[in-house]
Amino acid sequence: MNQNPEQIARDVIDDLLQQAGWVIQSKAKIDFSAGLGIAVREYQTDAGPADYVLFINRKPVGIIEAKREEEGVNLTTVEEQSVRYANAKLKYLNNEPLVYVYETTGTVTRFTDYSDPKPRSRAVFAFHKPETMAEWIRNGRSLRNRLQDFPALDETGLRPAQIKAVVNLEESFKNNRPRALIQMATGAGKTFTAITFIYRLLKFARAKRILFLVDTRNLGEQAEQEFMNFRPNDDNRKFTELYNVQRLNSSYIASDSQVCISTIQRLYSVLKGEELDESAESDNPNESTWLQQKLKEQKAVPVEYTAKVPIEQFDFVVIDECHRSIYNLWKQVLDYFDAFLIGLTATPDKRTFGFFNENVVSEYTYEQSVVDGVNVPYDVYTIETEISKNGGLIKAGWHIDYRDKATRKTRWQQVDEDTEYKKNDLDKSVVNPSQIRTVIRQFRKALMEEIYPNRYDENGQYEVPKTLIFAKTDSHADDIINIVREEFNESNDFCKKVTYKIDEDPKSVLNRFRNQYYPRIAVTVDMIATGTDVKALEVLLFMRDVRSANYFEQMKGRGT
Repeated sequence: MNQNPEQIARDVIDDLLQQAGWVIQSKAKIDFSAGLGIAVREYQTDAGPADYVLFINRKPVGIIEAKREEEGVNLTTVEEQSVRYANAKLKYLNNEPLVYVYETTGTVTRFTDYSDPKPRSRAVFAFHKPETMAEWIRNGRSLRNRLQDFPALDETGLRPAQIKAVVNLEESFKNNRPRALIQMATGAGKTFTAITFIYRLLKFARAKRILFLVDTRNLGEQAEQEFMNFRPNDDNRKFTELYNVQRLNSSYIASDSQVCISTIQRLYSVLKGEELDESAESDNPNESTWLQQKLKEQKAVPVEYTAKVPIEQFDFVVIDECHRSIYNLWKQVLDYFDAFLIGLTATPDKRTFGFFNENVVSEYTYEQSVVDGVNVPYDVYTIETEISKNGGLIKAGWHIDYRDKATRKTRWQQVDEDTEYKKNDLDKSVVNPSQIRTVIRQFRKALMEEIYPNRYDENGQYEVPKTLIFAKTDSHADDIINIVREEFNESNDFCKKVTYKIDEDPKSVLNRFRNQYYPRIAVTVDMIATGTDVKALEVLLFMRDVRSANYFEQMKGRGT
């Protein structure tokens, strides 16, 4: 027997309510001892029967107006009807107006908290849990009410661009703008700015939990360090002495954590109930093999409601490098949470502005940061070789090494016929050590004669500036390292690889690169391409193409 559309919608709504922890009952038989939150169907009011009335601890607190899913249903047009029920008197009860109001088709749901200043409906992924509503009631004032109460910002230790970002963002919160974008040049202190407003949200708005979202494990570790080092102006203690900060290494989100740092890849896996492939957190989403594989296999299935991570798990989500993290698989992770979204980026594009509803609370460009002395300007030096421009030819009869990419095991073999290779094959399917050596020699010559000619110490030794070389692949990085050590006539310590695929702890190598004399040159593929701070860096050498203009700006920012 075919069910009618209304019944289909009711079944879906019932299921969503039960997943969120509500006990569904009919008006004929109500048993308040069955649970904290009871949803009663067709409860009689003096405005007619309400589809569902929500009770917390026997007290009516909200209503749900259910509509069948059909073309042209716009839930904002249903608000008049739902408000009428919310303001009505319930049969047998002398109730106050109900403040928590939903309109839903089971597929699309909107929610309004009528205790908010200027109550405004918003789309939500599912229903809130009864425990959450009970907490809201205990708190007395809603979050959006508490966001009206920020005291003046103590500007000590903050740059003008950071002050502007915090002040304008708090104004955006007061106006109940659900999304906001902070555009701030690389190196201008985005994370410090973020921790400043996160501290104020926890202290003054009594936010329950805030998510700091990154897209590589390396950025998560760096953000955790910044939280640990942050000391607010109005307290002698460090941030982590005042609030619990958890960096997510599993699917468990601690109930007592007030700040949660996670990669978006891990959060997606948590919502999907899947184990996370560890390599997924080390890849930049621009070039993520894990993501490409997911999309290719069409495993990018939608997230579904997860009771252990409810939609209200976070009050605010701060999205670092948001120009990368709001598309493909990731958008649905952000849409899942009933939270304010704050994006941080140096390089937004049109899609970024669109996603954040063109609510740019602060713009601070790289050019402005140079004028202010926050960042340094840069010069570009181009090294071009015949082979990197036009490719090359391997002639028949030549004996060459064939090398296994993974094991690097070689075999000596004669070439049967002429083999042309294009510039894009270089350092991928074809390795030409001479081309790498030509670039490194020219780089060394330019350093000593043109770029930094006055770096000789009292013993006449040239001090090579801290340099980061971007390689195409892990194997390419190994070739570069060997040739750099030879051409500079230096030891192993002089040039090191910083990727996730090394036996040495990459964090240890990165810390030495930051803080110690050696290594002078680091070679990476993607690990420190974006967001990683190495203040001592003076030279970037790109021995690879970059697929995206935004990504190039981010990589370049490592040196500015």
